[in-house]
Amino acid sequence: MLSRNPSVRSCFPAGFSNSSLDDNGQASRNSSYGTSPATATPSWSQPNSSSRACRTDDNKPLTCAQMPTSGADLVINNPSKLSLPEHASALRVSYQTHATYHHPNNKDVNVSSATPVQVVDKFIPDPSLAIPRPSVLPNALPRVGSNRTSTRLTLYAPLHQAAMKGDWGKAKEFLNIHPGAANVRITNRLETALHIAVRAGHIGFVEEVVKLMSVSDLERRDKSSNTALFVAAASGITRIAEVMVKKNKLLPGLRGNKGVTPLCIAAQKGHRDMVWYLYNVTAAEYLNQEDYIGLLIATITTDLFDVALCLIQHNPELAILRDSNGETALHVLARKPTAFSSKNELGIWEMFIYPWIYVEPVTKCSYPSGMSKPCHCDTNQAFIGLAGRLWHAIQKTIPGHKAVCRKKLLHMQAIVLVKLLWDQILSLEDAQITDILRIPSQVLFVAAEFGVVDLITELFQSYPDLIWRVDEHGRSIFHIAVIHRQEKIFRLIHDIGAHKDMIAAYRGKNNHCILHLAGKIATPNRLNIVSGAALQMQRELLWFKEVEKNVQPLYKEMRDSNGRTPRMLFMEEHAKLMKEGEKWMKSTASSCMLVATLITTVVFAAIFTVPGGNDNEKGTPIFLEATSFVIFAVSDALALFSSVTSILMFLSILTSRYAEEDFLRLLPQRLIVGLTTLFLSIAAMLVAFGATFCIVLSQRLAWIAVPVAFIACIPVTLFAFLQFPLLLDIIQSSYGVGIFV
Repeated sequence: MLSRNPSVRSCFPAGFSNSSLDDNGQASRNSSYGTSPATATPSWSQPNSSSRACRTDDNKPLTCAQMPTSGADLVINNPSKLSLPEHASALRVSYQTHATYHHPNNKDVNVSSATPVQVVDKFIPDPSLAIPRPSVLPNALPRVGSNRTSTRLTLYAPLHQAAMKGDWGKAKEFLNIHPGAANVRITNRLETALHIAVRAGHIGFVEEVVKLMSVSDLERRDKSSNTALFVAAASGITRIAEVMVKKNKLLPGLRGNKGVTPLCIAAQKGHRDMVWYLYNVTAAEYLNQEDYIGLLIATITTDLFDVALCLIQHNPELAILRDSNGETALHVLARKPTAFSSKNELGIWEMFIYPWIYVEPVTKCSYPSGMSKPCHCDTNQAFIGLAGRLWHAIQKTIPGHKAVCRKKLLHMQAIVLVKLLWDQILSLEDAQITDILRIPSQVLFVAAEFGVVDLITELFQSYPDLIWRVDEHGRSIFHIAVIHRQEKIFRLIHDIGAHKDMIAAYRGKNNHCILHLAGKIATPNRLNIVSGAALQMQRELLWFKEVEKNVQPLYKEMRDSNGRTPRMLFMEEHAKLMKEGEKWMKSTASSCMLVATLITTVVFAAIFTVPGGNDNEKGTPIFLEATSFVIFAVSDALALFSSVTSILMFLSILTSRYAEEDFLRLLPQRLIVGLTTLFLSIAAMLVAFGATFCIVLSQRLAWIAVPVAFIACIPVTLFAFLQFPLLLDIIQSSYGVGIFV
């Protein structure tokens, strides 16, 4: 009885090469395109059974190449010669010419002599018959089998690397060998070489590879359903988009991930030039109403107000349409305080030159080329004639001129956009206007929360009744301004005259009047606009007193639902801030007083050990007549007096009672004097050091005065840069115009 082996390889001796035949008797291919022997499916896989046998006429067991698939006995009577495989060079076979197959139903069936039984004595493979590797790579990346995918990624690795680096030379060599590889998806994200080059921003590479691709090939998508143009729109390189659209005009209409058009993704990324280009080449039939409102919201969000103006002027109905979040364009503008000059943070120099920069007003869309309009900035129109032309030439050399010009143009475009949107909304019925202003959020109160006073002013001018609007808690925009500490919004209360008493009488949640709201501590984002807990406490006191001046005396003693007056609520809410302010003030005073004490010690000792020594007969300094000695004496005395004054100021801060009113004026004033005198003492001490250095080395190194003076300026300048912002904040809050003027 033979034990069955399902593999044909069992018919061959152990010296048989595994690389020549697979389990099915076929030539194996050691490449990624064939099936490996380890994974081949055998033609016989049933277990051994003693009820089955393969016997010759003399009842001797014989190894068989083919076995029946049902349980039966096979008797070999007449062997026939077995045809050799094509790749075998030598094979000796013993055979019989006839076989009888005993069926399970006890019927004998003659098996044709064409069914051979081979017994192999020796096999010698022919190396010259190895199967060659294909010269042309397939055009589709296999989706099954991790080994195949990994092999394919390895095969296309040179093209992938060349596309990432923009090396067209290496890519061209690869494409010459494999012409169809330009259209193959060569990454796990199913990206072509064009996708990779576009994402990397290699313009030259893109221009060359597009020449090799057909019109339909440019429409290939990656795993996220994005075309190469969609990727280019997100990257913002307009030249790449021009190359592809020039060859395929339909690309701008092909949507990418989540159904977004290339135009919309460019707007979401804030690429102005790309948006203008795609806006011109995208046919109107490719965009629906949702696309237009999404594009408008995206351009406002990314400060592309010039594009938004064109959209509104060509499609006025967009002003009243809502996006997927239920918001109109006016809702989005209400959350953008930096788009308006009232809330844009400008530096000292920028604030100085801002009024003198003239920007041509933008009243209509005038961008025929599809590219962004240049910033047409000029000087104030008051300058005319020769003086105006001279200033126009000089202003280009002013530092920061272009940045201020762009900001001012942005501010003007935002104001014009608000007017266009509001004019369209005013054309509706009152009920519709109310619906737009209240759903999904109330535009007025959102603008008041963010301090967008320009938008609120524009709305009030054409619709004065809005000033009486209240939110769901019965609070007006002035109540919201107090809660979020928006001083520019609260200043508008002075423009409504006697109506402010009626509005201030509104009560909100927990029976809180507007003065109670001023007594509550500010939100962290508004509290941290000034540095230091002591200055934050000072700002909170300024707010409380300003609101207190604008309410009737009756409201100062009004109690809320918990029985607290506004003053009681203020003390309760700000107790922790007062402790932090006290700690901050004492810590600052202690550190500065230590420095002032060291300076006092040094300069006091220096006056008794004058440079050069004293005359033994008269006791006067030897260099008394020298100019440098006079400078030394004066600067040393100034350093001593200023450092002592600084010590006294910081000592008074440490011993202060830290009452509530002390944070308003007393403590900031003492800190100002202490920091100023400390700065003077440091500067005077370094001047005294420089003068002493010149006295000692003036005989041999006269030139040493210049580098010493230069080096002495470094610590003084460093101290000024480190402490000047704090000193400026304190001076501005204590002696400046104030936050409500």
